[in-house]
Amino acid sequence: MTQELLTLKNISREFSGVQALNDVSLSIRAGEVCCLVGENGSGKSTLIKILAGVQPPSSGTILVDGVSRDSYKPSDAIGLGFQVIYQDFSLFPHLTVAENIVFGSQVVGGVRWFHRGRARKEARKVLERMRVAIDVDAYVHDLPMVDRQLVAIAGALAKDARLIVMDEPTTALSQREVRVLLDIILGLKEQGVSTLFVSHKLDEVAAISDHTIVIRNGVKVADSPAAEFDRRSLVSAMTGREIEFGAEAVIPLDPASPTLMSLRGGTRPGCFTDVNLELRAGEILGVTGLLGSGRDTLALALFGLLSMTDGTLVIDGKTVRLDSPRTAMRNGIGFVPEDRLTEGLFLDHSIGANIIIRTIDSLRNKAGLLDTRKANETANRWVEDLRIKTPDIARAVSTLSGGNQQRVVLAKWLSAAPKILILNGPTVGVDVGSKSEILQLLRELAGQGMGIIVISDDIPELLEVCHRIAVMRDGRVANEFLRAEIDEQRLGELLVAA
Repeated sequence: MTQELLTLKNISREFSGVQALNDVSLSIRAGEVCCLVGENGSGKSTLIKILAGVQPPSSGTILVDGVSRDSYKPSDAIGLGFQVIYQDFSLFPHLTVAENIVFGSQVVGGVRWFHRGRARKEARKVLERMRVAIDVDAYVHDLPMVDRQLVAIAGALAKDARLIVMDEPTTALSQREVRVLLDIILGLKEQGVSTLFVSHKLDEVAAISDHTIVIRNGVKVADSPAAEFDRRSLVSAMTGREIEFGAEAVIPLDPASPTLMSLRGGTRPGCFTDVNLELRAGEILGVTGLLGSGRDTLALALFGLLSMTDGTLVIDGKTVRLDSPRTAMRNGIGFVPEDRLTEGLFLDHSIGANIIIRTIDSLRNKAGLLDTRKANETANRWVEDLRIKTPDIARAVSTLSGGNQQRVVLAKWLSAAPKILILNGPTVGVDVGSKSEILQLLRELAGQGMGIIVISDDIPELLEVCHRIAVMRDGRVANEFLRAEIDEQRLGELLVAA
């Protein structure tokens, strides 16, 4: 049997009377891919920080290669070959690939003078070990997201990593890029390198996990070989409740529903060409494709952020030209962007302010000043309706979890009562419980007659919520299916073919 590389035994951690972890034990063997899953706030991040030596446990034991460690600081973890790659990758964007890869190993090794030629040679050697081709002289800020992820992994390997912890590594990656990363992880496994893979995406967990650990409310609730889990049982362990998946979760569309929006010949050179789409009242339309397929620019054009040079757009029977977001909003269109942190929210402002900003003019009194009581009542009503978990709407929206931040963005738009809501990546970076609740909210909104367009490459998400799915390739709609006509395997094949 393979030797246990790392063992955390009866680990607990308390913060000011709050129990973040309670008697958690786990083991990771050499050359093993272990997946750690749990909802936001479950204790995953605290466990990673303890593993990295950043935070000491309140109680419990850490064993490495079967030997108990009395001292366990970040330098100890690094010296033992444990590397954590956080979501921001911790790279230097204005340095080259080679410089980023060797920087950490040279600091740890006490190298005093940088030698460019040796750095390039060492970087190439590590990248060859990973079987990837990245220009070692390229600057990191010029790389696509997947290559930055691979550079971060290469930097860990340059420091002789035996265990690499990846915290939500695929959040910003396309389906194709995810496959590249998962192949790299499996390749490292063959070389004896262990991986602790933290993800909300259950299809990724199923694809690479040897064994899976589930944490809920700071307690380990499951720790079993991956083969013993299916999607339903894993979600049940994470959330403590049963959640419907697949076709049975889609609410049937009334065949008599009128057309809300019709696009014929929509074109923007370099982005998309001759796109035909139709959206009916109460319908959820999925638009998918790889990055660069035209799906994202189409979403921007349908909200007036990009102009179409050709095509006819009809909304509620009236031909319109969307020359700006203001025009789109006047025509009853709302837009939830993919990057909620930079495009959807004012992070330093309160939850309440973020919710009412779209309808603030309707909350003014006769003197033109904001009616604070009315504004607070409005914000609190949306907090309650969308089950936003916060003790106070005066708190900064940055203090919320990803799922609750996404609910705030939704509340902002829903308060304006749009007829059509476009969502780009509606559950990116959201845990499985919040994801389920957001998708259920979309079903409910569609049931009330709203037309919804979901832009996503998350195949299970599309299949769980959409009535129809359009697949884009090279700026065109290549395929279109009713939900009953497509399954996960076939949709995945179409994306790969793209």
